[in-house]
Amino acid sequence: MTRPPDDTPIPATLNGVLLAGALAGAMAFLWLASHLEPLWARLLAAFAFSYVNNTVFSLLHEATHGVLHPSRRVNDALGRLAAAFFPTLYTLQRAFHLTHHRDNRTPRERFDYLQPGDNRFLKHAQWYSILTGLYWAFVPVGAAAFALFPGLARRLQGKGTRYGAQTGAESYFARVEHLPPATLRAEALLALGVQLGLVWGLGLTASGWALCYGAFAVNWSSLQYADHAWSPLDVHEGAWDLRVSAPVRWLFLNYHYHRAHHRHPRVPWIHLGRYVDPAAPRPAFSQVWLSMWRGPRPLPGPGERP
Repeated sequence: MTRPPDDTPIPATLNGVLLAGALAGAMAFLWLASHLEPLWARLLAAFAFSYVNNTVFSLLHEATHGVLHPSRRVNDALGRLAAAFFPTLYTLQRAFHLTHHRDNRTPRERFDYLQPGDNRFLKHAQWYSILTGLYWAFVPVGAAAFALFPGLARRLQGKGTRYGAQTGAESYFARVEHLPPATLRAEALLALGVQLGLVWGLGLTASGWALCYGAFAVNWSSLQYADHAWSPLDVHEGAWDLRVSAPVRWLFLNYHYHRAHHRHPRVPWIHLGRYVDPAAPRPAFSQVWLSMWRGPRPLPGPGERP
């Protein structure tokens, strides 16, 4: 694991405090969504959960890059705990996320553009699953499937097929074959134990849990390609430093500074503002997100602007 630059130290203590606070907040909002009587209050609790659990995810994101804590052992342990609140498997998330950094805006990962030979129905189904939050559901379901049946990834790759290339399955699922099955199973048991512990310990109702995670699914999923949609077709430059309100940016731990992150993936979140290029376009998150609802666009030709 390479270390971040010397002038961008990992805020280990702050990260630990933030993770503890975000986990406590997530549990509090889960409890409120399950025990409050008025529907409006339960919906408000679910809305708040969707933001606090994104703080947990942002810290998981730091862990996947090894910049949550200077100690590899502590970094991974905290990352596994954060992953259990998603819920997903830390080792799988790290493998998939680093694949994303490698493939970003290449022909293997241009979900916003219709490329020659693409299946239009599949392209639109994948696109709107991202916008509606259905994309989130594939993560815990897929994590459980790969933990139980590691060989499943090979059969789902679609290797050498248009499906495999268009969806990114060929590239992403190929990574699963190289992950230790015992680790995946242990992390799956941890995630299951944490989720069951939340249900039992907090007396959660099915509707309360579903409201919170449904709101989180939409909130989390909507950002996962808004920070890339219509950006330059370049591995490192193909992202936006999106404009959002300061409180939202704080809750997401500067996750919206995504171009800065792709250019400097080993820089901890607290320092990313220093790497935002003021001369580069910085669209508002709402502007990009609303434009995404019009669907994937034709791939720009040579010399055309995205």
